[in-house]
Amino acid sequence: MLAYHADPKVKRKYLARVRAHVKADELVQGYAYWKDGKGCAVGCTIHGASHKAYETELGIPAEIAYLEDHFFERLEKKTARAWPARFLAAIKPGVDLSRVYDKWSAWNLIDPVDGVINLVTNDYPDVQRIVRETGEACNTGDRVNDAQAARAARAARAARAARAAEAAWAAEAAEAARAAEAAEAARAAEAAEAAQAAWAAWAAWAAEAAYYIRASDKLIALLEVA
Repeated sequence: MLAYHADPKVKRKYLARVRAHVKADELVQGYAYWKDGKGCAVGCTIHGASHKAYETELGIPAEIAYLEDHFFERLEKKTARAWPARFLAAIKPGVDLSRVYDKWSAWNLIDPVDGVINLVTNDYPDVQRIVRETGEACNTGDRVNDAQAARAARAARAARAARAAEAAWAAEAAEAARAAEAAEAARAAEAAEAAQAAWAAWAAWAAEAAYYIRASDKLIALLEVA
């Protein structure tokens, strides 16, 4: 499978389509895939709801389409409006994108700064091993199935939650074993002051927003060098 079926005209067609939807204010978060001429990133690209259609129409693996979709719904509004066109523009016609998802997953799991592995303390060596082995498998090109990636993400989440920290990082796997989203969520303890709870909620939102910026930027970087 080659991006845009190695045809620059295909890229121009879909880029023009999503830009037109943006201009007409028809690109909408939290709406539907495609309804009444409006939709999300996927809907405004393929005028439908099937991520698999990215493969037949654009030559882009469905798992990457899931990532595009996931980030669109979680980026802040202004950034999300520019996201579908940025995503399509980053991909060169004729490139092979088959390794992009694995490389992104490896970053998401074992990157020394942003990886899920950083959420697991040395108190949970078995969990660290699961996450590390899954990330390394992605890096080496060994295909990781949905269950394996979900197991790694769930393990990291469970370990972090077990620490009963004031604010826990949650990591969960999305469609097609996408990578773990990290969002700091405040735990409202009975004895917590209202001001502390409010600050924790703000910190959780800020941490989540910062993660999605880094995660989407990483995907773009991998698409550009594919």
